[in-house]
Amino acid sequence: MVTAPEFSLLLPVYAGDTPAFLRLAYESSVDDQVVRPAEAVIVQDGPVPAPLEAELARIERDSPIPVRIVRLPENRGLTVALNAGLDACAYPVVARMDADDVSDPQRFRKQLAVMNEGADLVGTGMVEFESDPAIVAAVRVPPTGADRIREHARTHNPFNHPTMMYRVSALDAVGRYQPLGKMEDYWLGVRLIASGARVENIAEPLVRYRVGAGAFARRGGWQEAKTEWTLQREMLRIGFITRTQYVRNVVVKGVYRLMPASLKRVLFRRFVGSGLPGDK
Repeated sequence: MVTAPEFSLLLPVYAGDTPAFLRLAYESSVDDQVVRPAEAVIVQDGPVPAPLEAELARIERDSPIPVRIVRLPENRGLTVALNAGLDACAYPVVARMDADDVSDPQRFRKQLAVMNEGADLVGTGMVEFESDPAIVAAVRVPPTGADRIREHARTHNPFNHPTMMYRVSALDAVGRYQPLGKMEDYWLGVRLIASGARVENIAEPLVRYRVGAGAFARRGGWQEAKTEWTLQREMLRIGFITRTQYVRNVVVKGVYRLMPASLKRVLFRRFVGSGLPGDK
């Protein structure tokens, strides 16, 4: 094992997370990594149940790297939690991780190699699973190369956000995470691209993303459609998309968000699962 002093691990946790999933997420991102983070910053977004509190205490006690737990007194949502975590990170490069996903042992080694070539943001491919990480439900391959990433970002989120590794200075330059429903990560990626930040993806799936039951229902509904339309307006406002692209996206994305979950699942598995980038 190698400890790399160049980056922090940022992992938000809230009351809905499962202790066993958190343990797997943490150990896969620290204990099992060929190149480990220099520290872990865990943001506890509001009060959590006793079993989850006990797991956080165990991680803090047994972790092979220093752990800093940032405890927010009330649940503030992912945007606030991530920004609070960034404030606590001691290193200029940060790797994101969710509390129910699984990192490949080579993940950080491969991302750091690209970061060391000058990238400001590096994402990776990922596979989806429902309960058993060994059983693949879909493979999500992101676009690679700055030009393809920019082009894809006009219609889809080009980054699988649980896979992100980025420079804090690049996020500072665009105002860090900003509230936009469940699309704060997409909006961050767009602003980074628009600012001229150097972005890249590794096509190889280096994270296993737990979708669980009801994932496709959560990707739809009026609230998600409204958030989608807000995002499109913001992209138009900063000149990232044209008015024609805005109209197309509002119609196509709106239809997708409002269609039944069963049909959405078929379309998502057919297109996103076959290698096109999509929204988490």
